[in-house]
Amino acid sequence: MSEHYLNHPTFGLLSRLCRVDEFRSLFTTLYAQRLFFLITTSPDGVQFEPVSRADAKLMVENQMRSLRRGGTDTDQKNLQHIYKRTFSQ
Repeated sequence: MSEHYLNHPTFGLLSRLCRVDEFRSLFTTLYAQRLFFLITTSPDGVQFEPVSRADAKLMVENQMRSLRRGGTDTDQKNLQHIYKRTFSQ
């Protein structure tokens, strides 16, 4: 799983936690990891949608379940590490 970063116009550098689907990914602020954004990419551009910590946690948990059903062991372990690092505070 490679690292992806995106620059938010107000909050600075964002780091991707996981993909939600083909066009959407969940990002968090790089250093504080307190603000979460659902980023949608389309031919019209990039859309930033703020989401709550609880919703972000649920999205990562859903992605972890999906990876358990059909992902690689490495991807599962990487996402579990991201989950613990981000939400065990």
